[in-house]
Amino acid sequence: MSVARQDGAQAEAQGAAERSGPIRVVVAKPGLDGHDRGAKVIARALRDAGMEVIYTGLHQTPEQIVDTAIQEDADAIGLSILSGAHNTLFAKVLALLAERDAADIKVFGGGIIPEADIAPLKEQGVAEIFTPGATTASIVEWVTANVRPLAV
Repeated sequence: MSVARQDGAQAEAQGAAERSGPIRVVVAKPGLDGHDRGAKVIARALRDAGMEVIYTGLHQTPEQIVDTAIQEDADAIGLSILSGAHNTLFAKVLALLAERDAADIKVFGGGIIPEADIAPLKEQGVAEIFTPGATTASIVEWVTANVRPLAV
């Protein structure tokens, strides 16, 4: 085995070992949307369920969100979008994750997203969409079951 491959295998093993801790989720408000109550409620519910949550605050660019997710070694990104820019912003986050070799970070989202837009978003790679009325319990359950199913 070459040194580079051995180093890569060691890094992968170390990454797997580090993944034994709590699920790490970046909760972000991309774009110009200034309403963050829902994002804060979700962040708190995830935290109360034992996950590590990094809330980025309002008016984040897709670049800032992806940078934070990579720097924080996040397992997932939860995007809260009420502005109607979900198609553009989700696509940009997914493209940046792929570009930065971080497509293993799952992206899920919620907010005011029309039913007709959900299937195309999922086809692009968004793992799940939560619309108004989704309970915090259902979101926590989904993250626990789908982001890193073996994590506790």
